[in-house]
Amino acid sequence: MNKFTISLLLSFVSFTLFAQEDFYKQLSESALTLTKQNVTYDPSYFSITYPNGDIPSDKGVCTDVVIRAYRKLGIDLQKEVHEDMKANFGIYPKNWGLSKTDTNIDHRRVPNLMTFFSRFGKVKSISNKAGDYIPGDIVCWSLGGGLTHIGLVVDKKSKDQKRYMIVHNIGGGQVLADCLFDYKIIGHYKYQK
Repeated sequence: MNKFTISLLLSFVSFTLFAQEDFYKQLSESALTLTKQNVTYDPSYFSITYPNGDIPSDKGVCTDVVIRAYRKLGIDLQKEVHEDMKANFGIYPKNWGLSKTDTNIDHRRVPNLMTFFSRFGKVKSISNKAGDYIPGDIVCWSLGGGLTHIGLVVDKKSKDQKRYMIVHNIGGGQVLADCLFDYKIIGHYKYQK
């Protein structure tokens, strides 16, 4: 390779890395804006439009935090998950006894999002090292008894400055919390369409 080709390749790689870093910074900021909205935890089933459907803006669960943060960046997880589930229904969890897809709820279930992110995102290691979890990461937890939870790592540090905080909704609305290691981590992903 000549010097020009190497220089061009390095420039492209640098630009790509910068664009990815910028995307995850925007995702972090998007999640943080959600904490300014008054949202009541509501796990009810809602009939919503498709694509780009959303439940009422003053209601939601943990998955709605992730869905809304990505939607602010132009990514419709409702559509993305539905299309993959429709084409590959057999590889998605059957925890709810479904025999077909449902655009109202499929993307609002943590195990479905975990399957989707493992297929189309980057699966990151699960560890007890705070430094492994950076802004833009998606973290999934087991709460015990078959209950799962999901949140986004954002660019705000804990009071002791040892770890990044999480935007999630575990019952108190869309909040910023220092809860990374409060539950058993079962999934760790990065996703950019």
